[in-house]
Amino acid sequence: MILELKVKNFLSFKGEVAFSFEATRDKSFEDYQVVEAAPNARILRLAIVYGANASGKSNLLNAFDFLRNFWFGVPEDKDEPTGVVPFLLDKETPQETSVFSLTFYTKGVKYLYSLVLDKKNVASEKLLVYPGTQPALIFDRKLNGDVSAITFNAKKVRISQPAKDEITVKCLPNMSLFAAYSRVNVAVPEVDKAIQWMKSQYALPSIGPNTRLVDFAEEMMAKNESIKKDILTFLNKADYNITGIHTEKIEENVPDDMLSALLSGATGLPNGERERLKKERTIRLTRTTLEHKIVGKSGDSEFYAMGKGLQSAGTMRTLGLASAIRETVANNAFLAIDEIESSLHPKLVELIIEDFLKQKGQSQLLLTTHYDGLLDKDDLLRKDSIWFTDKKENGATELYSLADFKGLNRIASLQKAYQYGKFGAIPNI
Repeated sequence: MILELKVKNFLSFKGEVAFSFEATRDKSFEDYQVVEAAPNARILRLAIVYGANASGKSNLLNAFDFLRNFWFGVPEDKDEPTGVVPFLLDKETPQETSVFSLTFYTKGVKYLYSLVLDKKNVASEKLLVYPGTQPALIFDRKLNGDVSAITFNAKKVRISQPAKDEITVKCLPNMSLFAAYSRVNVAVPEVDKAIQWMKSQYALPSIGPNTRLVDFAEEMMAKNESIKKDILTFLNKADYNITGIHTEKIEENVPDDMLSALLSGATGLPNGERERLKKERTIRLTRTTLEHKIVGKSGDSEFYAMGKGLQSAGTMRTLGLASAIRETVANNAFLAIDEIESSLHPKLVELIIEDFLKQKGQSQLLLTTHYDGLLDKDDLLRKDSIWFTDKKENGATELYSLADFKGLNRIASLQKAYQYGKFGAIPNI
């Protein structure tokens, strides 16, 4: 589970900001919103971020995405950019390093990962583990000239010198040590545990308003009938009158002009699929139809099947979100969703959150939204799960928690207090 992310000099975050899932002493909804990941480590399963447009809400999600993409990305050569984007509304910060620090728990053990890099190179990278209250170093990587100097803690890590040398050779200055380590035939349990968490609990990219989720949903439903049943159950809760979902794998012939485009290197097709296309000249698709129930003229129930192209945007987004959240819950994973209310009725947003929280476990959701009606759902949200982003005069993003404000229990309506600007994070119109 994620405890905390600190970011500095990345996109709209100029100075260091800290986002945390750590629960306060508040005991509200303790049984299904708070997880004790380790003794004295109480972690929230849900966080919601409010803020004006262009205040930096999406950039918080982008920070999580950057780490996930960077950890195992392998550049073609040492001159390829790292992909980091510093704070650009300043004369000095574009030439300075960006800083990330992520604290997480896996199997009851606390880890701290830190990364310092610029557009060209990783200046430092470090992983620590907490066997007790004090941290122990696993590895420390620093840039020495144009080469990464990597140190493993001999008291904690057993690794041969040839393996160290091979990791160092493969670890280009513009890539993560994890990517280099994954290309070497060596096993270091302390590193493997962190990588396993990264690849299983931190695997899903953030979902935006325009993210195409239907392909992901179709793939999941085609693989597992129980997933289809769970999604159908949720759609029924959402009052869509959908009584059945049918998926089938089909093959269609590919026209010559489309075949040429698909076979080009730009499509990113795996080599095996490219060779199959050359030979069979067919494309494999998943066809999905949804069965709708209505009451006919006679008063009897009638059923009609329609393809996904004839469904509303809200229906397809609900289908996709239900699939992604189910995957998140099943893997005790972390998922970020930007503008969750996009194409959805406010009551449906509430249902999605409530349904997620009822499914106990160590899964976590980070949401951004403009739907301030949630602020008055005191039977659904904890105060420490609510965060705000505000843009300062210099263009930088401030990030802070509702729990930082005093006297919250004396406020009759958090929604009205937010609308009147008590917490900031609203447009100055």
